[in-house]
Amino acid sequence: MAIISSSAPEFSVTPTVYLVEEQENPSTDFFVMPVLVSVGWRVVRCGFSDLPERVELKGSMVIFVRYVPVAWARLVESVNLHSLIFFMDDDVLDMHATSGMPWRYRLKLARLAAWKKRWLGEQKAKLWVSTPYLQEKYAQWQPRLVLPSPVGIATDVCRVFYHGSASHNAEIDWLYPVMGEVLRSDEHVTFEIVGGRDVYRLYRGLSRVNIIHPMKWPAYQHFLSLGARHIGLAPLLDLPFNRARSYTKFYDFTRCGAVGIYSPDSECASVIDHGRDGLIVALEQEAWVSAILDLARDKFFRQKLQYNAMLKSEALARKVDKRYLR
Repeated sequence: MAIISSSAPEFSVTPTVYLVEEQENPSTDFFVMPVLVSVGWRVVRCGFSDLPERVELKGSMVIFVRYVPVAWARLVESVNLHSLIFFMDDDVLDMHATSGMPWRYRLKLARLAAWKKRWLGEQKAKLWVSTPYLQEKYAQWQPRLVLPSPVGIATDVCRVFYHGSASHNAEIDWLYPVMGEVLRSDEHVTFEIVGGRDVYRLYRGLSRVNIIHPMKWPAYQHFLSLGARHIGLAPLLDLPFNRARSYTKFYDFTRCGAVGIYSPDSECASVIDHGRDGLIVALEQEAWVSAILDLARDKFFRQKLQYNAMLKSEALARKVDKRYLR
C-alpha cells in the first residue's frame, strides 16, 4: 500500500506547488496541506480564477483538489510541469457513484471532475486518494493513499461579530468594506454576522465569515452563551429609527465575554468609558478598521476592557435596582 507520509516525500527536488481549489475547504486542510507542509514544499494556494503566468508555472507541481477548472486545464496543457496531481476524497470521477444526488451537484461533479478523467490520463497526472476503497477501485492508476491529519485548533483566533436584525441593513452594508479590509489584513480574525440571503450574497466573497440565520430571542440568548467571542460591533448610523436605541448591546457583548466598539452620540456611548470598558470610535470606516485590528492584536488590552465592562454591567444593574426600589 503506497501511503504518503511526512517522513517520505515523493520527490527528490523541491518544486513550487500550485494548489488549485475552488475555495478553502476540508479536503485541502485535512489531507493535502499537511503533506505539503511536512515536507517543506513552497505552496501557492490558488482559486479557479487565480492563474499564474506561464513562466511562473514552468517546472512546478500542480495539484488539483477534487476539481479541474477549464482555465487551469488549458494553462496546464501549455506548460511543461514538474508533475501534475489530482486529489479526491470522494468518488468524483465516477458519475455512477453520484446516483441519487441533486442534479445540480451531479452536473458540477461531471463538469469539473468526471468528464476530466480522460484528460487527466492524457496529461499523465498522478492520483492521490483519501481511502483504501478509492485506492483499490482506481488501482490501475497506481494511486497514492493520503491519510488525514487533524486540523489544528487556532487558539489565537479573534472572533468579531455583528448581530443586527433586518432593521440594521444600513449598518450591515456599512460594515462590509470595514470587515473586508480587516479580514484581508489579519488572517487570525473571523467575522460572524446574522442575516438571511441578502446578507449571504453581500458577504459570501469574504473569507472567514459565518452567516448566522436569524433566531427568536430565547434561542439567541442561548446562542450567545455558546463559544467565545471577542469583539462586538455596534455601529449606529444617524438614522431616525436609530435615535431611540438603548444600550442593550453593551449587555449582550459583556454577557458573551466580548469587548464592544460603539458609535459616538449613541446611548451605548453614554455608558462607556472609552479605553476603559469599551471603545468609542467615530463613524468613519477607516477608523473602525484600525480600531478592530488594534483590538484584535492586543489580547491583554481586550481582557482588561472586558473585565472592566463586566464590572460596569454589574454596577449599572445595581443602579437600576436602587432606582426602582425607591
